[in-house]
Amino acid sequence: MGMYVGVRGWVEFTHGQREVVEQVLATHHHDLYSAGWAIPSRPFNWTLYVFYGGDIREQSVDWLRAQVAELARLVDADGDRPVGFFLLTDERVQASAWTVQDGDVREGAAPVELRWDVAGN
Repeated sequence: MGMYVGVRGWVEFTHGQREVVEQVLATHHHDLYSAGWAIPSRPFNWTLYVFYGGDIREQSVDWLRAQVAELARLVDADGDRPVGFFLLTDERVQASAWTVQDGDVREGAAPVELRWDVAGN
């Protein structure tokens, strides 16, 4: 059946980018896993935090990463790109991270401080 990967994270935008963010997410719709995305129902303060949280099959991680990569390439009215962070943990007791910055998604090991989720603590 495949292994599950726990994914939790966010990407930061301006409120003016909400419509294009929603369009990107709709383009990559998945009947089950798209429900993991959460966008605040109304704007408040100055940053739009778009969150993802869910346990997804390992084979769907690339589906999610493609969305995050597309979101990472968006540019706001000031020419700024979004930033964000995602923590991924799996049933093999592995912890990795995606860092969203400068229009790219960088993959690497999760910071030691965030590996509690897979350490059995």
